[in-house]
Amino acid sequence: MSNVTIYHNPKCGTSRNTLALIRHAGIEPNVVLYLETPPTRETIQKMAADAGLTLREAMREKGTPYAEMGLDKPEVSDAQLLDAIEAHPILLNRPFVVTEKGTRLCRPSEVALEILPAMPAKAFAKEDGTPMLDAQGQLIKK
Repeated sequence: MSNVTIYHNPKCGTSRNTLALIRHAGIEPNVVLYLETPPTRETIQKMAADAGLTLREAMREKGTPYAEMGLDKPEVSDAQLLDAIEAHPILLNRPFVVTEKGTRLCRPSEVALEILPAMPAKAFAKEDGTPMLDAQGQLIKK
């Protein structure tokens, strides 16, 4: 499986850990720096739907203009949410990962394991040193 795309924000620790996990699997993904090259409305809608999320669930509130733009109001339509994401790509949560096996919003980064091939039999730790995979490439349960 080499057709993997990550919608990445290098300033986000979860996004960096997810990218490192993908590379740990021996995959060099297509890295979309979505703040610089935002996905289209259609792509955003498809990613959210394929991940089993509503558009609102695919949005990021923390560190964004979500509340100040009034996007937390239930009457805000999906079209208005898409307009907001187009104007402020930071409103799209990250990282979304798209593979042949599916699409996931990888928060936490371990979610990527659902759609990546088996991990190599070696340990993997997050950038803060927290172990994620044991020496056999198996997820360490918390």
